[in-house]
Amino acid sequence: MNKENIKKIAISTLDEEAEAIHGLNEHINDEFVHAVEVILEAEGRVIVTGIGKSSDIGRKFAATLNSTGTPAFFLHAADAIHGDLGMVRPNDVVVCLSKSGDTPEIKVLLPLIKANGNVLIGIVGNPQSYLGLQSNIVLNVHVEHEACPNNLVPTASTAAQLAMCDALAVALLTARGFTTQDFARLHPGGALGKKLYLRVSDLYIRNEKPQVELNTPLTQVIIEISSKRLGCTAVLDNNQLVGIITDGDLRRMLQKNIELKNVVASDVMTTMPKTIHPSSLVADALDIMRAHNITQLLVTENNTYLGVIHLHDILKEGVV
Repeated sequence: MNKENIKKIAISTLDEEAEAIHGLNEHINDEFVHAVEVILEAEGRVIVTGIGKSSDIGRKFAATLNSTGTPAFFLHAADAIHGDLGMVRPNDVVVCLSKSGDTPEIKVLLPLIKANGNVLIGIVGNPQSYLGLQSNIVLNVHVEHEACPNNLVPTASTAAQLAMCDALAVALLTARGFTTQDFARLHPGGALGKKLYLRVSDLYIRNEKPQVELNTPLTQVIIEISSKRLGCTAVLDNNQLVGIITDGDLRRMLQKNIELKNVVASDVMTTMPKTIHPSSLVADALDIMRAHNITQLLVTENNTYLGVIHLHDILKEGVV
């Protein structure tokens, strides 16, 4: 198979799946709204179940719900009928995913769920199937054919299931008024979480606090920058921040071939340095550094110099 044929197959697959997802628009109806309302009003959790490839989509759906403010867990249909059904409480909402809606495990499981009094939401490719007919609410994810050339491998159908689940999750989080702060609270780990909660005050306090006065001789400025290992120093006048001197400023000054013994901090410094408040997000500090092509920011509050946050601090935390 040549390269062009491989590309054509890939593009055809994406087109088939995109068409399947786009076709769901006609199924976003009052049933979908009812599903959102039932989950919002539920006193219990959302139990997501399924089998085969639908179970994989179900796991992702449960994870998305948990991360966006709707308590949920995944219960494999085969495990449910072999003892794990005891996890389900009467006030839980059960969401069952299936392409055919007629798999044997689903047929065994559904009467047990109904007998337990749970509201059953079916996300199913055939509304006239056993699952479709037993569900209290039906979300139709029918697709005409799979992207697989043999119309066998779940591809377009699983893409449609995933898209419908995402539509539900986003509708729910929006209805709950789920905020960036809520997301940060549930995602404290990893780079994503740190972008949402890590503050400048968490990092700059670990660093030295380089500072010189306006009339500090150049030799002392160099020692201050070198000893504090941050590549810069703040310049103060009566305890008020008036400038910054960086390694780059020193290099540019040395290129001017001027007499160094009379040079003081005020001759070298850059006025109006870029600053950031200690309560700002580290992600915002990174944005400022990127925008101005710099590696340090002076941390200030009411023009009082507090310290330095360095790009290396941010990279160490994995906030990129």
